Amino acid sequence: MRGFKRIAAALLAVLLLAGCSGKTNDAQSADPSESAPEQAVQFTDALGYEVELTSWDRVVSLYGSFAEAWTLAGGTLVGTTSDAVEERGLALGEEVAIIGSVKSPALEEVLAAAPDFVILSADTAAQVELHDALVDAGAPHAYYRVDTFEDYLEMMEQFCALTGREDLYEKNALEVERQIEGVRALTAGEEQPSVLLLRAYATGVKAKGADQLAGAILADLGADNLVERYQSLLEELSMEEILAADPDVILIVTMGDEAEALAYLEANFESNPAWAGLTAVKNDRVEVLPKELFHYKPNARWGESYAYLAKILYPDLAGQID
Repeated sequence: MRGFKRIAAALLAVLLLAGCSGKTNDAQSADPSESAPEQAVQFTDALGYEVELTSWDRVVSLYGSFAEAWTLAGGTLVGTTSDAVEERGLALGEEVAIIGSVKSPALEEVLAAAPDFVILSADTAAQVELHDALVDAGAPHAYYRVDTFEDYLEMMEQFCALTGREDLYEKNALEVERQIEGVRALTAGEEQPSVLLLRAYATGVKAKGADQLAGAILADLGADNLVERYQSLLEELSMEEILAADPDVILIVTMGDEAEALAYLEANFESNPAWAGLTAVKNDRVEVLPKELFHYKPNARWGESYAYLAKILYPDLAGQID
């Protein structure tokens, strides 16, 4: 993803001049009998594969987050995975095929949609394994990885360059960046609270660092994530380790069924009498974070994610954070 910024900036200039924005701007004056010259776009994706696109009218996304990002850039879809509807609530027309799930994409259905561009997740093994089959089928495709806001910004820069929608790059990326910069500026130099970030699910709880979305934001906002000082928390979470760390704030992100995840946390940790003695518990600073901002990729809501965490970390500034 890191190489896309330079490429996307060049694409934006070239494609706008070539009239690609005419796909989404009916007001553009042009002779309808003259089609824009075909532009071959080349870049390197998140897995190091060289990608060449000549069209992106029939797009399939095998990850709901990336499907949403493509539509935020003004693109349209012919197919996507079930999480786009079930988790992200995208309002897709009947003409958009639901093609399996993120972890079980249906290759035959992907190819049946006759895509000219397939968007895949670089972090999903079942999708990585599709590469050779897609190459053999002649289906242009690219792998993406979005772990931080900067990754999202670069993805949107490229997507909006392809669609010719510089206005949507301003709205759904640069405006979000300005919101985040405001939060960073406001919290800079503040006393850093210590934080224990937990990911809970029906059968377990793990401490997380900057490899989790909320953890990356915590690091950016200057919080002291205790896993950086207590590496053993990452290996095996125990009540003894939590007591030794004694965080100022405990943040919880759930996976799967939230009620089941919180029930496991309560049964295995919160029911321990020692839990009530933790600084975060005594000061009522234990928070369950909303999935839409901290489990799923927030896309155009990254600014909300930053603001939400900043208000928890620095409550004295909460009234000044937008």
